[in-house]
Amino acid sequence: MGQAQRPDRRTVLGAAVLGAGAAALGPAATAAAADGGKGSGAGRGRAVLPAPAVIAHRGASGYRPEHTLGAYQLALDMGADVIEQDLVPTRDGHLVCRHENDITGTTDVADHPEFAGRRTTKTVDGTEITGWFTEDFTLAELKTLRATERIPGTRPDNTLYDGRWTVPSFEEVLRWAEREGRRRGRPVWLHVETKHPSYFRALGLGLEERLAKLLRRYGRDRANSPTFLQSFEPTSMERMSRLVRTPRVVLLWTADSRPWDFEQTGDPRTVADLVTPEGLEWISGFAQGVGPVLDLVIPRRADGRLGEPTTLVRDAHARGLLLHPYTMRNENRFLPADFHRGTDPDAYGDAFGALRAYFETGIDGIFADQPDTALLAAEDFRRDFGRG
Repeated sequence: MGQAQRPDRRTVLGAAVLGAGAAALGPAATAAAADGGKGSGAGRGRAVLPAPAVIAHRGASGYRPEHTLGAYQLALDMGADVIEQDLVPTRDGHLVCRHENDITGTTDVADHPEFAGRRTTKTVDGTEITGWFTEDFTLAELKTLRATERIPGTRPDNTLYDGRWTVPSFEEVLRWAEREGRRRGRPVWLHVETKHPSYFRALGLGLEERLAKLLRRYGRDRANSPTFLQSFEPTSMERMSRLVRTPRVVLLWTADSRPWDFEQTGDPRTVADLVTPEGLEWISGFAQGVGPVLDLVIPRRADGRLGEPTTLVRDAHARGLLLHPYTMRNENRFLPADFHRGTDPDAYGDAFGALRAYFETGIDGIFADQPDTALLAAEDFRRDFGRG
């Protein structure tokens, strides 16, 4: 797919989304309207989003084991604007929804003696890991496992649901989104991440072509599709830009980090280089947004409290890029120090206050483990903005 086929960023974003806090149509709204309000074929109704949008991080992962149909359904029922999936492959080439290919901590694989011999040590993106990995299982074998809570010490209530759901394939999620879209009369938005794409390509399990095939099959390959694609490896999104027109987001970790594909190819740039105006201009050549860690939007001071916002939001918007930073969680241990309540690290802090601070920077959306909290905060913010 050549340069001429890249969707215009302002068409994808919609001009109104660049107004901080506006209760406006979000990404793909203009394109959907031009399509006669038909949406993308992934559910009836226009493909529109409010601003700021709430993205359910791995589903409603604050309440259910992450990346399960239970977590996705609960997030949608709560009203989340977008539901996130992370994709890794199986040995037989299916894409499944797991945050990592190491499934030791998110399934009951250790309780299956028939798979004891699959436990191994691998180096993934430079990190040595011992455990069980999706690429060593067929989809049928993975389906014999049950999902479990990843951080049971922090979220013991979620362990009630251990064993209730299997590991979903991405195609299962696409079928689920189609059903829910028909039932609700509007598209179900997805935010889909390619995990460790260089690592898997080296194994002969390239993610992008498999993902593009599924997106085309389910009508989510167009510029106005109710779908975002995302990756920490910019070259993965470059590759996707040649395969589909679905809007793309480059994820950004800490300023001193380097994307793994840059490490592999010898590209010396760090995330600090990518968040400069020049770096953002380069990203805008193949993507429609960036997904920075929240500390790139508002850094934390040495005492853990929020400092002053950076210019990232302004600089990205100036280049037609939206911002979907990550990750908002309600527990004290994850919040800036000025929003802690009490001394229990696993108790809820002042999540509403923290969300307000981030929304005031003009971000277009936020990933949240507890989407109901973020939705209330977004509603408050839009109401107050409208009054002001």
